[in-house]
Amino acid sequence: MEVSSALTGRRGVSLPFSDFCAPLSEDGPLFEAAMEYGRERKWRYLECRDRNDYWRSESVASVAFHGHILELECSEDTLFKRLASGVRRGIRKAQNEGLRVQLSTSREAVREFFALHCITRRRHGLPPQPLRFFHNIARYVLAEGHGFVATARLGQKPLAASIFFHSGSEAIYKFGASDYAFQMLRPNNLVMWEAIKRCTANGFARLHLGRTSLANEGLRQFKRGFGAREEKIEYRRYDFEKRSFVSNTDRADSLVNKVFRCLPLGVLRLAGEIIYPHLS
Repeated sequence: MEVSSALTGRRGVSLPFSDFCAPLSEDGPLFEAAMEYGRERKWRYLECRDRNDYWRSESVASVAFHGHILELECSEDTLFKRLASGVRRGIRKAQNEGLRVQLSTSREAVREFFALHCITRRRHGLPPQPLRFFHNIARYVLAEGHGFVATARLGQKPLAASIFFHSGSEAIYKFGASDYAFQMLRPNNLVMWEAIKRCTANGFARLHLGRTSLANEGLRQFKRGFGAREEKIEYRRYDFEKRSFVSNTDRADSLVNKVFRCLPLGVLRLAGEIIYPHLS
């Protein structure tokens, strides 16, 4: 897809706001055709986000992430036994504390997720995506039967929520958020486990847990604790002006993140409204 912005320029990305997107063909001319189109359109760069190096053998990764895949073609008991002991304790603790998980595709579930998402993004030093972004997810993905929201509640209060997408035999954990004040109740463990059970019951073969920054060891261990196998996700960026593949930076923690952590939620949401139309 072409991303065009007066602030950040014009470029080709496969695909914007996606953790990864493998090419539909491993045929070399596909890459050359994209390159030629980029030259005609005067792109700054072409970025391919993939788990494998299909594009060019001489290319180098611009940035890399951890990926985690959970194989689901087994019984629920087997899946539970594969969990790390700490994850199993967390699930039992959440259940014993009275937490329950609701699975929904409703617009209200998305709005509840968004409220948790905003406070989570501030904790990470990042502006949240605009609310309309998630309303479109509710309208064009969830309402069409291609995903669901899993929300952990204590009574009526939502403590953690995650959004999952699925198509065919594949499912992916796309967004997660929680109220850190209730972290000791382990709501995230219960949300993930109930989502795994839902995906297994619906016959999905695999659940991909998304990308993880190489610097975020805590999230990496959380995902590995569910018995997921690890892989490498590498992005490759060709700079048309430099006529070469270039490196990029995984800005997991920078001065900008520190500034965002200090902003009121209303200001942070406004920043997201302004910034995200120029990102990819």
